[in-house]
Order: sequence, then C-alpha cells, then structure tokens
Amino acid sequence: MTYVKSITIDCQDALVVARFWAQALGGELDEDGTPDKAFVEAPGWGGPNLWFQRVPEPKVGKLRMHFDLRAPGGDIPAEVERLKALGATFAWEAGGITVLRDPEGNEFCVEE
Repeated sequence: MTYVKSITIDCQDALVVARFWAQALGGELDEDGTPDKAFVEAPGWGGPNLWFQRVPEPKVGKLRMHFDLRAPGGDIPAEVERLKALGATFAWEAGGITVLRDPEGNEFCVEE
C-alpha cells in the first residue's frame, strides 16, 4: 500500500516557511534546517511530514493544492489571529472560510 510520506513545498527561504508551519501545526522543526532545506515532523502519529526546499523561482500564481486547517473549537477568528501573530497574512473570506497566506504567500484555509 502506498501512503503520503511527506508534502514538499518549494520556497525562497525554507527555514522561514518551515518555522511558520511548525508553529502553526504544532510540529517539530528539525534542528538541521537551513534556508536551503528544512523538515517539519507532523504532530501526532500518521500525518505526512512537511519538507521545504529552496527553489530559484518565486511563487507566481495561486496554488493548486493547499492546506485546509480546522479551527480548534470552531473559533475561526481566534485561530486566524493566532496564525497572523505567527506571520500569516489575510487574503480573503468566502462562504465561512478564511483564506490566509504563509510568510511566502502560499494560500491556506481556516474553517470550522
């Protein structure tokens, strides 16, 4: 049986983006992370790990795949504020879902 071992995210500074996602998800940032490559171990058991790698080209459009985060207790405003304090920025709201961007502009959703 095949399973997802990790999700790889291209970025300009792997350590900055990995640090954000480690804090956002409660994962553990590998101590050997650098601006070229960084690894975040998924919290709990069974989730895919996150791998971040530096690429030469910048992000140029909307992502075709993104994370959907569930706000703890359904409190979307509180979770949005927590994520913004970690470095996320507001993008837009639609249909009860808030879309944010990580420190390099990668979109993700926060929902109940």
